[in-house]
Amino acid sequence: MPAVDWDTLAFRLSTKACTPFIGAGASAGFLPLAGTLAEELATQYGYPLPDRTDLSRVTEFVVVTREDGWLPKERIANRIKGARRPDPADASDIHRVLADLDLPIYLTTNYDDFMFEALKTNAMKEPKREICRWNKVLEQLPSSFDSGFNPPPTNPVVFHLHGIADNPLSMVVTEDDYLDFLVNTSKDLAVSPTGPQQRTLLPVRIRSAITNTSLLFVGYRLADLNFRVILRGLLGSLEQSNRRISITVQLKPDGNGVSAPEQEEVRRIQDYLEKYFHWTLNLQVYWGPASDFVRDLRRHMEGRK
Repeated sequence: MPAVDWDTLAFRLSTKACTPFIGAGASAGFLPLAGTLAEELATQYGYPLPDRTDLSRVTEFVVVTREDGWLPKERIANRIKGARRPDPADASDIHRVLADLDLPIYLTTNYDDFMFEALKTNAMKEPKREICRWNKVLEQLPSSFDSGFNPPPTNPVVFHLHGIADNPLSMVVTEDDYLDFLVNTSKDLAVSPTGPQQRTLLPVRIRSAITNTSLLFVGYRLADLNFRVILRGLLGSLEQSNRRISITVQLKPDGNGVSAPEQEEVRRIQDYLEKYFHWTLNLQVYWGPASDFVRDLRRHMEGRK
């Protein structure tokens, strides 16, 4: 398994041919984890099953028993809006670090606006927020991409695949939401747009960012089903020869306080995950916290100057 190809990553960043893909871990410490939100809703609405930390299942239960498709989304959105926020001027915050890369497109499955706010701290930038039109109601909303907008680094776009807290209806939360999202986006990807102004769930420029740039995943866990579905659904149709290297930043599996045989099992799991994603998606893994990755990335970027 090769180490992270820092030279290629630094080159792609310098040529704006890299797209960050931001997951929930980037907001850890500010927003409650999905399991925490699920526990809160399970307690509040009397969820009877043992999998109380599965947010998609708990929210599906709330929707069905309360006969209200908005209710759990509104609860989660309000929780996000009322949570502590990172300082967008903090040079060590991962969102600020990503903003300083001066890229045109940022992809995220998060509902928060932390990436957008970090981009706004630069007076020379006018960022935009866009969402995936994964359901019929959202299809009616106007989009910057309707006129063939091709974002430059001075007008970057934060594209929310799973919606935003400011519009609860856009949020992919329940089991049915995830199924609808996967079915509709799969159908959408099967159709080749005839031009940059054709209305699609994933605009042409977003498709291009996914398929024609290196992806930098921050805030995901390799074992997360959500992460694997996103990878295989968005990248799985690419021919191996057309794939560029992508990198994901991962904490090492916890091997502290366990026996030698258990530590060996942790290492085997780590090795398997590396090989699996390298084989299927040409995905390289950086094992360590995002703060360490940022330090190493800056060192390699400065080495190119």
